[in-house]
Amino acid sequence: MRKIYIVLTYTGTILSRVIRVVRRDEFTHVSISLDENLEEMYSFGRLNPYIAFIGGFVHESCKYGTFKRFKNTKSEIFYIEVTDEQYKKIKKKIKYFKRKKGLYKFNLIGLMCVAINRRVSLKNQFYCAEFIKYLLESAKIRNNLPSIVSPIDFLNIDNITMVYRGYLRNYNIN
Repeated sequence: MRKIYIVLTYTGTILSRVIRVVRRDEFTHVSISLDENLEEMYSFGRLNPYIAFIGGFVHESCKYGTFKRFKNTKSEIFYIEVTDEQYKKIKKKIKYFKRKKGLYKFNLIGLMCVAINRRVSLKNQFYCAEFIKYLLESAKIRNNLPSIVSPIDFLNIDNITMVYRGYLRNYNIN
């Protein structure tokens, strides 16, 4: 068995504050990591930490980018145990997105429609929760996520285990 990590965050940016007010959710962003150090952490989000509305597939880190800029990012980190085969499938999909990242855009319309409980799926576009759900489903990882998915919905996955709650900058596996 292997572990994948689901990282829920709230940065306090203008966009995350709007999402929080509309959705009333504690966390407004979700990422996936293939390692407990969060070195291989991916999502769909800002391509530039200073520009909110230009987004796409991103390799995220506490050491650079949006999470470095917004040092008071609140987080909850969880793991899900998966088979070696499921882990390999996710890793393969992420490798594909890394190679083809120019083909994919941030699904801003889909994100806005979540607020009115509507699903808008656009070709080659994802928002964070939509992307993580896609990865889990493509690896055949059983989940009970709704079709209109938001970051907070990941708390309801069966067999999810919390490993950390606090500022993302303070996360330390030791």
